[in-house]
Amino acid sequence: MVKKSITIVGKRSAKNNRRANLKRRVRRHLQKKGLGKNNEGELVLQGDGKDSIRSLHQTQRNERLEKSSAFIENKSGNLLRYFATGQEIDPSNITPVVQRVTAGTEYSDLFKLASFTWSVPVSNGFGRRLRYIIWDQSNEKLMGLLAIGDPVFNLSARDKLIGWDVDDRRSRLVNIMDAYVLGAVPPYNALLGGKLIACLLRSRELYDDFRKTYGNTEGIISGKNKKARLLAVTTSSSMGRSSVYNRLKLDGIQYLRSVGYTGGWGHFHVPDKIFSDLRNYLREQNHEYANAYRYGQGPNWRLRATRKAFTELGFKQDLLRHGIKREVFISFLASNAIDILQTGTGKPNLESLLSTHEIAELAIKRWMLPRAARRPEFQNWTIKDLVGLFGCKSHIINSNVDRFRKSAK
Repeated sequence: MVKKSITIVGKRSAKNNRRANLKRRVRRHLQKKGLGKNNEGELVLQGDGKDSIRSLHQTQRNERLEKSSAFIENKSGNLLRYFATGQEIDPSNITPVVQRVTAGTEYSDLFKLASFTWSVPVSNGFGRRLRYIIWDQSNEKLMGLLAIGDPVFNLSARDKLIGWDVDDRRSRLVNIMDAYVLGAVPPYNALLGGKLIACLLRSRELYDDFRKTYGNTEGIISGKNKKARLLAVTTSSSMGRSSVYNRLKLDGIQYLRSVGYTGGWGHFHVPDKIFSDLRNYLREQNHEYANAYRYGQGPNWRLRATRKAFTELGFKQDLLRHGIKREVFISFLASNAIDILQTGTGKPNLESLLSTHEIAELAIKRWMLPRAARRPEFQNWTIKDLVGLFGCKSHIINSNVDRFRKSAK
């Protein structure tokens, strides 16, 4: 009996030690990333500007690159031919075309590889998803990426603008998507290509593609056919206020509208290694959130799991309030989109919805040609500069660049 009691005490002691060690790891990580606490006990980022935000994202980005290192090393040699050097771009001849990406193809690999050029790791999206590659037809090179997926259920800035209550949102959110990947790759980003690609959220092709793909499908949770129409697309800036998405207006039409900021809550500052330990801790508690995410549970499983683990460890939920308030934008594809979203009735007015070609002509003239004239240094961009963004080792960079040059001859 005494031996059994000693065993139980020993297990409890080991469990308490693991709990204490995990708490210390969480605190050390947050301090290392420059997150302190204000007088109210909330997390605050030490330092101002986008460089501080990039630094906070760096751990997450490094983890993604490390996990994907084999993919990058194996695929980059063959896919580099799709990326442009500065010398291969003639701004006056840029001709964007949109291509849908299908899983399991070379273009799906290209989409994944190109996403690693972002300084902030991109999401994998949730639920309904449409992914696109934007090509420059003039040189057959990659301009950028666009992907839309199911939006988060709770987004106060969006819901306040539309005038939704909970029931309205539950029945009509099916008509809204969120752009979880959106931007230009180098060197097109230096030519403000990100503005052009953002404007493509409000294109005839995207509206029609959504209608054909999801217009008659049942909701994952409700099981009802809601005759979805793509009336609006939301997106947010990862760096606070956005210089790319603001003032996006072409020929008198506003393509993205700023509607406010998020509350600064999230989990990106909790790296995968710590999150894995948090899940193990929940598993010891036999908590359901320790289980892996399953389709149909909603996009916020990781947030809920992290919050629950913090609570069980004795932390305040404020540890999930990183304080970086992202600017929220919305693009209405129909001129009467708000009326339909408010009432649930009406036919979308799409008279002002332009094609990719028409949007591109306006955007190139408005942003890209003037930028090329003012900032010609985009011409200095090389493939070696690009591969350096993938975090590969130097000998791998040189090997892949050599392979690219040989295949280009």
